[in-house]
Amino acid sequence: MEAKADYTQDGTVDFRGQPAVSSKTGKWKACAFLVGYEAFERMAFYGVASNLVNYLTTQLHEDTVSSVRNVNNWSGSVWITPILGAYVADSYLGRFWTFTLSSLVYVLGMTLLTVAVSLKSLRPTCTNGICNKASTSQIAFFYTALYTMAIGAGGTKPNISTFGADQFDDFNPNEKELKASFFNWWMFTSFLGALIATLGLVYIQENLGWGLGYGIPTAGLLLSLVIFYIGTPIYRHKVSTTKTPARDIIRVPIAAFRNRKLQLPINPSDLYEHNLQHYVNSGKRQVYHTPTLRFLDKAAIKEVSAGSTRVPLTVSQVEGAKLIFGMALVWLVTLIPSTIWAQINTLFVKQGTTLDRNLGPHFKIPSASLGSFVTLSMLLSVPMYDRFFVPFMRQKTGHPRGITLLQRLGIGFSIQIIAIAIAYVVEVRRMHVIGANHVASPKDIVPMSIFWLLPQYVLIGIADVFNAIGLLEFFYDQSPEDMQSLGTTFFTSGIGVGNFLNSFLVTMVDKITGRGDKKSWIGDNLNDCHLDYYYGFLLVMSSVNMVVFLWVSSRYIYKRESIRVKEGLCVQMEGGNPTLDASLGLQV
Repeated sequence: MEAKADYTQDGTVDFRGQPAVSSKTGKWKACAFLVGYEAFERMAFYGVASNLVNYLTTQLHEDTVSSVRNVNNWSGSVWITPILGAYVADSYLGRFWTFTLSSLVYVLGMTLLTVAVSLKSLRPTCTNGICNKASTSQIAFFYTALYTMAIGAGGTKPNISTFGADQFDDFNPNEKELKASFFNWWMFTSFLGALIATLGLVYIQENLGWGLGYGIPTAGLLLSLVIFYIGTPIYRHKVSTTKTPARDIIRVPIAAFRNRKLQLPINPSDLYEHNLQHYVNSGKRQVYHTPTLRFLDKAAIKEVSAGSTRVPLTVSQVEGAKLIFGMALVWLVTLIPSTIWAQINTLFVKQGTTLDRNLGPHFKIPSASLGSFVTLSMLLSVPMYDRFFVPFMRQKTGHPRGITLLQRLGIGFSIQIIAIAIAYVVEVRRMHVIGANHVASPKDIVPMSIFWLLPQYVLIGIADVFNAIGLLEFFYDQSPEDMQSLGTTFFTSGIGVGNFLNSFLVTMVDKITGRGDKKSWIGDNLNDCHLDYYYGFLLVMSSVNMVVFLWVSSRYIYKRESIRVKEGLCVQMEGGNPTLDASLGLQV
């Protein structure tokens, strides 16, 4: 009996498929093997993404708009493909095996990319300062490597963080408290990898060679996978209780439409639901009824037509679909903030190349290295948020997270608006200096320090501690139990669509503003365009989006579900206290 009490209470198993022993598996000792991969993967990704726009313009000789568009399209693909990877994990292979296979594809892409930038035959040649355009085969090989990496990311991104969260037992109060800090410290290691990339790898790429700059993270990625596999005996694995969990998203609205003529009962308890013992026996959680999207409740009406043997869907299934639809609304208002974030690796970098980057007589700062200040501000802010801000707010509000997840997002989005406003002001200043000093050539350096860009980078980093980590935790926490990998892709796909949206906006703004003899807002010569107008345009969009976010947040109802206590005989409702969100009008 004592031995049984040492098993995890959430139904997780070890790598042999046996019930996981709580004292020997999971928790931070298991996550220690995972965070190494995350740090090296982020180092590899940002080692490519941070300076890709410069590689495309200086090595493959693409124009500014094309290079920005291609960077955004690739980044968008990296963040969109996790939808497929999460579906495969939730429905078929599980998180561990989906991650394992995808990580090998990811390493293959990085290896091919290292080869592409290392071999002279795969790069355009230059003679007497005149460079040839990249051949079709050179372009094909380079982009094949890039998108192989994107396919691999599809299976790693949504599963490694959720697999890490699975190492904590929600039914164990001590482990649940540890899990509350997991995403903060998980992202901390992610930021650490990004910092190494933007500080070290970018410099190596521009001064010691692109091959070495890509080869180092590739080797690190291989090492981190070895470390990951060493930890296999102590990992916990969640057992899927539903073969195709995502099908309820389709079944619920179809069933509700089929029952559209039926009358909803006044009391929600009259809707169809399994008894409590069913959930205790199956290891699943019951999701309680909420008053939103009442039309979907018709899918759980017990009455059926005469002679029909069709079993109605349960309230828990209906509520799972409601959660997805509610999360989709929140997802929509994350697209503009993701578009703002996309500037870090595109226009901010190109803007930095026009400024004075000298730091002493013999050292020039790579423009992409300024992105390290985004990461540095994150690294400093995460411990402050987790160790000081949360405990302080917890005393004030009584909320276990200090503030609710949507309040956290609202703060992050607000800081981001301030950042893009400062970016606009700095660009107006840069245009003034250009006019005063008669700078005209695209290769002329504007007599203005690159550190003028520092405030916008730092503020975006601080904002990300609130919105990036908050979004990852929000979509994991609010997802139906069987769809947490798929739910996490709301976070990744939002970043992906934000990159695609930025690509679309840059292309359309260039075409519309550059018609005829007009000066394009975004041109090859950033010293003779109106980038300030584009930043002003983004500022207006962000402000409008913030208003929409507040409206969506005020109507969002958090997930309420049963949790087992000790022997699984008692339940309590998760969801929180509605009064906690009065300050921002956000309903729990």
